[in-house]
Amino acid sequence: MLTGGEKDTEMKTIRFLNSLITTSSGSSMRILLLIFFATLPASHAEAFQAKILPSNIHQGDAFIIRVTGPDTAEPSALFEKKALHFSKCGKGCFVAIGAVDIKARPGVYLISLNTGQQKTKLQLRVLKSSFKTTHLTLPEEKVTFTPKDLVRINREDDLLDSIWQIESERLWDGSFILPLPNPFSTPFGAKRIINKKTVSLHRGLDMQGKAGEKIQASNRGRVVLTEELFFGGNTLILDHGQGIFTVYMHMSGFNVQPGNIVSKGDVIGFVGSTGRSSGPHLHFGVKVMRVNANPVSIAGLKL
Repeated sequence: MLTGGEKDTEMKTIRFLNSLITTSSGSSMRILLLIFFATLPASHAEAFQAKILPSNIHQGDAFIIRVTGPDTAEPSALFEKKALHFSKCGKGCFVAIGAVDIKARPGVYLISLNTGQQKTKLQLRVLKSSFKTTHLTLPEEKVTFTPKDLVRINREDDLLDSIWQIESERLWDGSFILPLPNPFSTPFGAKRIINKKTVSLHRGLDMQGKAGEKIQASNRGRVVLTEELFFGGNTLILDHGQGIFTVYMHMSGFNVQPGNIVSKGDVIGFVGSTGRSSGPHLHFGVKVMRVNANPVSIAGLKL
């Protein structure tokens, strides 16, 4: 893709050479013209192609940017002031994964993308989501917090925040999968009213499961946490690289330990009801560049 100045210069040169051809008997001039185009830089000959997929998404959804073209340089792009991480998806192909926050305003977002000397702007349309409201009843001790509880909650929040800051090399391999083949009990984004008073926004996906049922890794990644947390109970986090994490909560036990590299589909633990839970199930969450993303949307990306 040429800049405006480059296009003007090239068109003037072409018009000049064409005028020479028309005033010359000239096979020699035609040869010169062929030589001129043969020696143009590759960026002049063919522009790259860039697409956002899907181009229309809902609040909280993940998306990809795919850039293709011969001899395409590694792209760079910013979305909401955060750099997207590109990696190869084949010859002359780069892909990056992004996500919009659950509270992002609906509308059209422009993403500036550069590759080498070429630039373009992509449009991402964010549609308003209709999140359901659910009512839960939990024992009072699972809703109110003691001063000791608050100290622990703050300490664990700091621990999780430090994990979300990690930006490692790509480990994920192909499309993501859901960790259980079961129906959902609480969807992403649901507004939860607990004991008729406490309100929370569900930033993950609750999946039905039987106690002890095997939980699979959503994609290839490194185990960065296996701990018993106040809210999530036995919680496991996988780092898939490039600022992408998957989170598995309320597990009865772990089948891996920190530092292990797991493959997509590996059994990493078992369904339980630990932490703030009213029964056996799996809370499955996804973080993309510190944004809570809808797990269903990232599982739907064709990577």
